[in-house]
Amino acid sequence: MNPNDKYVFQALDSYPHSLEETIESLDYALSYDENNTMALCLYGRLYSEQLQKYEEAKVYFQKALTTDIHTLEVYPYYLETLLFNEDYDEAAQLITFALTIKGINTIEIKLKEVLLYEMTNDFEQALALAKRLKLYVFNTEWNSIIDDTKRRIKTKIKIINGDSSSEKSSNSTEKEAE
Repeated sequence: MNPNDKYVFQALDSYPHSLEETIESLDYALSYDENNTMALCLYGRLYSEQLQKYEEAKVYFQKALTTDIHTLEVYPYYLETLLFNEDYDEAAQLITFALTIKGINTIEIKLKEVLLYEMTNDFEQALALAKRLKLYVFNTEWNSIIDDTKRRIKTKIKIINGDSSSEKSSNSTEKEAE
């Protein structure tokens, strides 16, 4: 194991509970190899998840993908950053591209696609895709995430459609209080 790998592992081990140690290890790793895709990805995550500095995070993710377009671990985090930064067109393009990469975790990318539709208020499309997500699952640990996603979207659709059952229950509660 080279020293660079050691520092990347230390950074991964420290993140997110010790940000100071994470940054120190990442700086060492990048001083050995400024194009280390794992270190660049983790720096991007740090800027996105901890500091909500999405533009800075995008720079790190882009550099990692420029260095190696097959850096599979970058795509889910980069997509999440694009979505939270409301770069929806860019996210849609990256989703389309990511799904062409051999070895990509399709379920993670498809979940980001559902989130894209949900964040752009296309709830019907989000629900239609969410219902098909189990086709991309090869172990059961994703099932609860998929089920929660479908429930969340269905709730939003009910809100948009003015679900009368929720209004009836609140009206009956008010009448009972009188």
